[in-house]
Amino acid sequence: MVNRSLVLTLFVALPLFVFGCSSSRGLQSANSGDVPDWYLNVPQDPNFLYAANSQVSQDMQMATDKAISAGRAEIGRQIEVRIQGLQKRFAEETGTGNDAQLLQMFTQAEKNVVSTTLNGSRVKYQKIMRDGTLWRSYVLIEYPIGAANEALMKQIESNNEMYTRFRATQAFKELDDSVKNHEK
Repeated sequence: MVNRSLVLTLFVALPLFVFGCSSSRGLQSANSGDVPDWYLNVPQDPNFLYAANSQVSQDMQMATDKAISAGRAEIGRQIEVRIQGLQKRFAEETGTGNDAQLLQMFTQAEKNVVSTTLNGSRVKYQKIMRDGTLWRSYVLIEYPIGAANEALMKQIESNNEMYTRFRATQAFKELDDSVKNHEK
């Protein structure tokens, strides 16, 4: 009876051990300090914008999706960002001479909004590894500057087209008002 349970335990445990060892093949632990060079030294190229990002999750795909999304947001901030900021400073001195007490308070709040289309952005490099019990995904997002310039030109053309339509509408309204005034 003891031999059967020992054999059964080995029969169940051995495949789990082998599977557990084989599932980590090709993966490294973030504790090893093996952070990709392209993450630490983001490439510089006059033809591309780059953004490196790293995210963690209990789910490997979620870590990758988060890193890609954050990397693309960084590319968007490099292209266009609207920043709203608020700073408040308060200073008050009470008392006189050596008994004076200076009270100061400084508050700063900042909000960044990115809204742009990144046609042509792609993941150039990716590295996934275990970070303790979590998955860590490193990504390098690449965006061709030619695509950024093309998107900017389309935006300018669209704005010019909208402005022209607005002016045409104003001109027709003025003409219509003028005709109505003349008829009166």
